[in-house]
Amino acid sequence: MKTRLLTKRGLTIGQVAERTGLAPSAIRFYGEEGLVHPFRTDSGQRRYERADIRRLSFVMISQTMGFSLAQIKSALSCLPDNRTPTKSDWEKISQSFRHDLDARIAQMEALREKLDGCIGCGCLSLKTCKLYNPKDRIHAKGPGPRYLMGDSANDIDENSM
Repeated sequence: MKTRLLTKRGLTIGQVAERTGLAPSAIRFYGEEGLVHPFRTDSGQRRYERADIRRLSFVMISQTMGFSLAQIKSALSCLPDNRTPTKSDWEKISQSFRHDLDARIAQMEALREKLDGCIGCGCLSLKTCKLYNPKDRIHAKGPGPRYLMGDSANDIDENSM
């Protein structure tokens, strides 16, 4: 009986805050951003579906991994509004993030491996730059730490220098 009443009335913002660990102001903000869609009771109070707890948890995890609210909103827009998302629905969203996460992991691994040596920044200040980056060849690929960004000195056209 209690479950039926809760389903009919929805969850209060306090209940959602308790379950997610988010402040009510954050929950309202995410609602304003369209990440969750609370409904109003006859007396005008916001109420949330149980599925909103998962949505908000996904938002929190995604932000921790560095995804923007726009990216998160885009991913959540694939979820159905007329029913509670299934495991399959969530798997589709996780697949959409996989490519970006794999790229980030590869970049972090490259950073870990190369941080103590030449990073291809074009500084020419290390003695080893003559070995790794003679005549600042990597600069032809653009500014910044080119080797850590995935470029290789082997990819440089010697005739363009």
